[in-house]
Amino acid sequence: MATLFALTVALTGPSLRAQSTAIEWGGSQTWAFTPKRDTFSADALLDLRSLNEKVAGETGYVRVDALGDFVRGDGSPLRFWAVNSDVAHHTSAARPLWRQGVPDLTRHARFLAKRGVNMVRLHQQLSPDLRKNPQAAMSDINESERDAIWRTVAALRKEGIYTTISPYWAVPMKLSQKWGIAGDQNQSALGLLFFDETLQSAYKAWLRKLLTERNPYTGLTLAQDSSVAIFQLQNEDSLLFWSVNGIKGAQRLALERRYAEFLVRKYGTLAKVLEAWKGVGNAADAPTEGRLALLNIWEMTQTPRRIPVLGDLSDLWGGKAVRLADQTEFYARTMYAFNQTMVEFLRKDLGVTQLINAGNWKTASSVHLNDVERWSYTAADVDAANVYTGGIHKGPNEGWAIMNGDRFTSDSVLLNPRLLPINLKQTQGRPMMLTEGSWVMPNGFASEGPFLIAAYSSLTGVDGYYWFEDHEEGWTPPQSANGYLPSQGKWLFGTPDMLGSFPAAALAYRLGYIARGKPVVIENRALQDLWDRKTPILTEEPTFDPNRDAGDIAKASSVKTGVSPDAFLVGPVQIVFDKDPSQSSVMQLDKYARPGRIQSNTGELVFNASQGFCTVDAPRAQGVAAHFGRAPSHQLQDVRFTSENSFGAAMAVSLDGAPLKISKRILLQYATQSRPTGWRDRPVPIK
Repeated sequence: MATLFALTVALTGPSLRAQSTAIEWGGSQTWAFTPKRDTFSADALLDLRSLNEKVAGETGYVRVDALGDFVRGDGSPLRFWAVNSDVAHHTSAARPLWRQGVPDLTRHARFLAKRGVNMVRLHQQLSPDLRKNPQAAMSDINESERDAIWRTVAALRKEGIYTTISPYWAVPMKLSQKWGIAGDQNQSALGLLFFDETLQSAYKAWLRKLLTERNPYTGLTLAQDSSVAIFQLQNEDSLLFWSVNGIKGAQRLALERRYAEFLVRKYGTLAKVLEAWKGVGNAADAPTEGRLALLNIWEMTQTPRRIPVLGDLSDLWGGKAVRLADQTEFYARTMYAFNQTMVEFLRKDLGVTQLINAGNWKTASSVHLNDVERWSYTAADVDAANVYTGGIHKGPNEGWAIMNGDRFTSDSVLLNPRLLPINLKQTQGRPMMLTEGSWVMPNGFASEGPFLIAAYSSLTGVDGYYWFEDHEEGWTPPQSANGYLPSQGKWLFGTPDMLGSFPAAALAYRLGYIARGKPVVIENRALQDLWDRKTPILTEEPTFDPNRDAGDIAKASSVKTGVSPDAFLVGPVQIVFDKDPSQSSVMQLDKYARPGRIQSNTGELVFNASQGFCTVDAPRAQGVAAHFGRAPSHQLQDVRFTSENSFGAAMAVSLDGAPLKISKRILLQYATQSRPTGWRDRPVPIK
């Protein structure tokens, strides 16, 4: 395993072919990726720093225009090529299997700007660190995390890079018994922030200390700093995910009392509630105690059944349908109310002007609950999701590390376009971001990622995809996942095939060289249809999290919707809430999509899954990502791409703004596959 930690990465040469026998990276057909530390020379052949403002936020706070797109303070269009960075958190790290030395935040910011990055998400944990300070008061914060945010914001703003701040995640949240939060101190915090008033008070205290105390590195509070563009209320939590079943004990009882209060406001009395439910009760119901049971969320993931009148049986099913609709509405309105309350607190109490994102997670059913989840975000300004791309990975530490002997699949989106992570329904008039994503190692087809993200974000109007995650000043070398265990980290993007593909993709996307399409689907949804969990006319594919989902990979939904998922690759798919569903509109897809081939309604993008390639053919940006062994040559309007590699992505982008056919300066970029030097893989069966 020693070679796994070498500071070189093998990259395929021009004649590597797909093989059925064991492959060892580092032979004569590969070359070592060992770039020198960047000097940021003024005469560098390529430096995209000039795309950024001299100082991020120099024209004012980022805003949203009438179409739901980001604009700078002066109203000029703004697209974010974004990453997640935790470099500041690792500036004092010293672990035996990690490179020693302190990363330089100033150089890190310059390195990112040079490659086209203009947005960084800082995902920290602001709650007190009870392991280091078990006596911490509820109103204390993790000051080292705040300092990391402060230092990073200061470094990034000087390079014209905006920040998104994500200060809270329920998964690592620890509770102290002395804080007075109901329940066992060892309970999970998932879901609690949406309704536990004591935890909400603590959270507000943490935000006050984060946002209104002066950043010593800039002289401004974060609330005053226009380089801070977006504030996320919380990361990856929802009452509509499976984790809601884990709310137990005193917290479960408190949530059920809130449920009963909601129902009384809706129906008048609990007796009328039970009447509306046609007597469909639950053994855990306790109306005399002022609470009614919340059913297992699995019940909410099932397709609502429609049956003819069958006397008492019909009444029972009808009553259960009403009960499930009421529970769905309760969860949704509870989250909406939390989001709305926090927006008001940030605006009125803390003076926050920045845009606010309410959530970024998924649900227990993409078909029946995703639209409900996105509706709850509308209390804030910006919508988001977290979606990772990769295949099966089976091993003892598959959630966070790659080990010798692990089994995996490399799944290429080029062969299955429904895996494209930005196949998203977007709420009309609102920005949509992916705040975490990556082609997760050990996937071997990562070089298709930046190409596809730039192409289809441009087409559909997705406003930012944040690559996850950076711990290094520059390139991420092959190294231990945690600094102690012989392994390889998997949640990263700083490799030659991903980070190396940034410049052309960022340039084409940020400058709008690839046209936005006309909406393919505009689906109006009545709120009652959301609560009834009626099947929409189009839904996103289920996503997969190896740390919180059962099995090995997301299972495709068996529920049939009215419109083919091919629509996501033809143009924007939009949703409008609280509108008449009969006024929805769907573009005729036959003109653009046929088996194995989908063309955008702009005419600039072609996705050919049968041959495994995608082309971009616009006046100022042309390129192809392909399994070249299947389709080695591609003639576009001005450029012909031919490769003998088995796989890769190539793009030609104008550097002077002129169409490629007359441009005097063109960036030509090609990326193929990379692996840590000494990496060996061989075919094995996987169940």
